[in-house]
Amino acid sequence: MNSFGQRFKFTTFGESHGKAIGCVVDGVPAGIKIDEKFIQKELDRRKPGGEYATKRKEDDKVEILSGVFEGQSTGTPIAMVIFNTNQKSKDYSNIKDLFRPGHADFTYFHKYGIRDYRGGGRSSARETASRVAAGAIAKLILKELDIEVMSGVSAIDGITVENLDYEYAKKSEIYCLDKDVDEICKQRVVDARDSHDSIGGIVSVKIKNSPIGLGEPIYYKMDSILADAMMSINGTKAIEIGEGTHSANLRGSQNNDQISKDGFLSNNSGGILGGITNGDDIDLKVYFKPTPSIFKPLKTIDTKGEEQILELKGRHDPCIAIRGSIVAEAMASVVMADMLLLNLGRDIKSVKLAYSK
Repeated sequence: MNSFGQRFKFTTFGESHGKAIGCVVDGVPAGIKIDEKFIQKELDRRKPGGEYATKRKEDDKVEILSGVFEGQSTGTPIAMVIFNTNQKSKDYSNIKDLFRPGHADFTYFHKYGIRDYRGGGRSSARETASRVAAGAIAKLILKELDIEVMSGVSAIDGITVENLDYEYAKKSEIYCLDKDVDEICKQRVVDARDSHDSIGGIVSVKIKNSPIGLGEPIYYKMDSILADAMMSINGTKAIEIGEGTHSANLRGSQNNDQISKDGFLSNNSGGILGGITNGDDIDLKVYFKPTPSIFKPLKTIDTKGEEQILELKGRHDPCIAIRGSIVAEAMASVVMADMLLLNLGRDIKSVKLAYSK
């Protein structure tokens, strides 16, 4: 499936080395100020290039094709396109019949019977630029309600940050959340790249000013859809909300967030109870595996089942968690926008208020 969301819904299209990628965003309320410079700025945060990412040079220039008139959303689908300008499909010609270990080549081929060897085709992380564009539209909705979604890298190659400084992450070249380990983490990325290898990392996401009551139990809970959104990102292997796996080692007396007249006394739940937001910050961690594209000889097989040695060429991120943090932030924004719109029909009072004269 190529669509995500219920009320705020987006559909992406395109391949890594195709003519263009893009998305259609449906369910955007009319009258939202569509700041095209902001949307482009969000894409610039994710785009390739620089010392710590793939050397593929893409401007990721977004063009809005529909759904906007005189700077405002019209209530109709917003279509956006990003033309690919720096494909180097020849970098993959030597492996057109080989399956890259750690990639989706093997499973896509056996499911669809088609081998798009040009950078992975539809399974490439290039698709995530479209998600960031959709996420930027979602953020413009959230801005109207003073809801903020932030992200940053909280661990790289086993180096874990001590302080989650989301403002500092905005300045860091690798979106590191702690200035005290920023340079160390950068060096780990460089070392992995120079040794023709890759490393994994953890991304932390925080959603501030969430209202109480978002989430649609039982099968469209806030936490389950956040997990769905994060696990759909290329290279994601796990997600934690609040205390996450650590809560399995606690007693109820330690894990329960006690309540005072001023609010919750802790936030082990990560801002979600029973699949519904409780008004606290929503905190989650997203775990990314090492980039599967590495420049070391690897054992594999070809499309005929014959054993081969893969020697990869091309341009690849040594750590996908870095740019993955921007994608995780975008997907969290999409989930929030979707839940906000779904919540409008929570009770008859809300429905009457919407239609009151």
